[in-house]
Amino acid sequence: MAQEKRLICAAEALAERGKGVRFSVRTPAGDMPAFAVRYRGQAHAYVNRCAHAWVELDWNNGEFFDISGLYLVCATHGAAYRPDTGECMHGPCRGQKLVKLDVVEQPDGIYLLNEKES
Repeated sequence: MAQEKRLICAAEALAERGKGVRFSVRTPAGDMPAFAVRYRGQAHAYVNRCAHAWVELDWNNGEFFDISGLYLVCATHGAAYRPDTGECMHGPCRGQKLVKLDVVEQPDGIYLLNEKES
């Protein structure tokens, strides 16, 4: 059986440690906001919800990284997450993780895989 995939964005839309791309993802709990970013040359995607209080992370549309470009930051609580794993390193949810989504990069874009299982 072939893997289901859905185009999120063009590959060049994700700059290294730059602005993220927001999208929606279908989950068993309904549609949820999500985002994709590029970190250390790889695309990563997460449900756009802080592990602490379930508020969206970005402080401006698509702005997820802190000033150093090392962490994804919750604009509400200041929680800092590793961009590659979603693990909270600093803040009220330390040790918890963002919900990571399965993505793959191909020459024509970044694709979300197995959306219905997310």
